[in-house]
Amino acid sequence: MNNIAEGFGRRKSQVEFIRFLDYSQGSCCEVRSVSYVLEDRKYLELEKILLIREKAEQTKIRTLGLIAAIRRNL
Repeated sequence: MNNIAEGFGRRKSQVEFIRFLDYSQGSCCEVRSVSYVLEDRKYLELEKILLIREKAEQTKIRTLGLIAAIRRNL
C-alpha cells in the first residue's frame, strides 16, 4: 500500500507509477516470505499465516492487473 501511495503521489508519468506498482507487487512476495519465518518460529497460528499468504497473493494479482490496465492505455 505504501509503494502505491508513494508512486501515486510522486508520479510524473504513468510509466513512473507502474514502477512503483511493480515495487508493490514485489513487496507482496516479501510478505509471503516473512510468513514462512512466522510459521517456522511459531509466532502465529497457521490459520492466520495462511490468511496472510492468501491476502498477499490476492494483492499481488490485483496490482499486476492494474499494471496491465495502465499499460494498455499508454
